[in-house]
Amino acid sequence: MTDKSLSISPTRKLGKTDLEVSALAWGMWRFAGDDLDAATARVEAALAAGINFFDTADIYGTGFGAAEALLGRVFARAPSLRKGVVLATKGGIQPGVPYNSSAAYLIAACEASLKRMGVERVELYQIHRPDSLAHPAEVAAAFDTLRGAGKIAEAGVSNYTRPQVAALRAHLPFALASTQPEFSALTIAPISDGVLDQAMEVGMGVMAWSPLGGGRLGGHSDDPRVKAVAAALDEIATRQGVSRASVAYAWIMAHPSGAIPIVGSQQPERIAQSVEALSVTLSRAEWYAVLTASRGTPLP
Repeated sequence: MTDKSLSISPTRKLGKTDLEVSALAWGMWRFAGDDLDAATARVEAALAAGINFFDTADIYGTGFGAAEALLGRVFARAPSLRKGVVLATKGGIQPGVPYNSSAAYLIAACEASLKRMGVERVELYQIHRPDSLAHPAEVAAAFDTLRGAGKIAEAGVSNYTRPQVAALRAHLPFALASTQPEFSALTIAPISDGVLDQAMEVGMGVMAWSPLGGGRLGGHSDDPRVKAVAAALDEIATRQGVSRASVAYAWIMAHPSGAIPIVGSQQPERIAQSVEALSVTLSRAEWYAVLTASRGTPLP
């Protein structure tokens, strides 16, 4: 039987929601500075490349709220840009605490994020990291209040384990839209720890943060495991005439969970180049070759 290539669609629905998002998202962890022209150019580059899914957080930037505030300045200068963006942000990290998912804090944090960005609502609001002291019913109540007030369209989580997701879903009166694990050809735990399986089971979208392994797949490394994975990616990249990063993104997107890599570059040309990943075709054998290189041992 011929091994068919794993296809990648340029857009997808986020979980069971009506949100139509790009197959890659743009992350704003390093979205910083005072150069409004440069900041606007990054936003425009993403949208021009067909990336409409923007992921930020209240702790991103060079200070608490800085990335959101900078994006708010971009939107204030060019309001038309907001119309093309499916906007996601995160809250629940409180400097010095460090985690606070109490209902009162989450509601206040979301409202503060909206004010910084100059928007009335976000399409997706996520808990950045789980708070062990917050009962999932309280988190669910905060999401429900924000949604009922029209301040968020959908809710999601980041860095949650499978049991933590299940506990929250048990108290949430609507479907959880997404989960955001660290997932890359170097960080493969979500494949085996049930995170991706659960997303497929219940119909949640998956947003993969650090898709290049914290930059380790973007350059040279002396680490044997990184070198092995890079070599497996390069073999595919050379055959298809694309970059290693494009294959790394495509490897994530080929998973049946429909995982969306969050591109972290702040260079307009790199942001534009990232959609090259949509042209990559992977056979099952190629996909498993990368996984085997990452595992460091043969598959059973």
